[in-house]
Amino acid sequence: VQLQASGGGLVQAGGSLRLSCAASGRAFSTYTMGWFRQAPGKEREFVAAITWDNYYAASVKGRFTISRDNAKNTVYLQMNSLKPEDTAVYYCAAGRGVHGSRWLSDYAYWGQGTLVTVSS
Repeated sequence: VQLQASGGGLVQAGGSLRLSCAASGRAFSTYTMGWFRQAPGKEREFVAAITWDNYYAASVKGRFTISRDNAKNTVYLQMNSLKPEDTAVYYCAAGRGVHGSRWLSDYAYWGQGTLVTVSS
């Protein structure tokens, strides 16, 4: 599985962005898809995951929405009410048999990352 993330950019606090992650390969629907982020000087952290249901980090719940379109082999992350602390490189990831996992090590495949910068 190869993953290609896109949609990052510069946005003001309170604004919105939608990230996309296109996957190549077969059986996309059988993978749990996750979004993680890494801010400068910090460790990569869980943001959201989707199998047939959704899981969120507490810091983004109610502001971010993860969704997937299995016909297009794509997973999305709609980010609303963005805050400066959301600034990070966002990575999509894919894993099998890891329903809703928050652990980086559970995801075998990773995209290249897309930068989100939220200005105050």
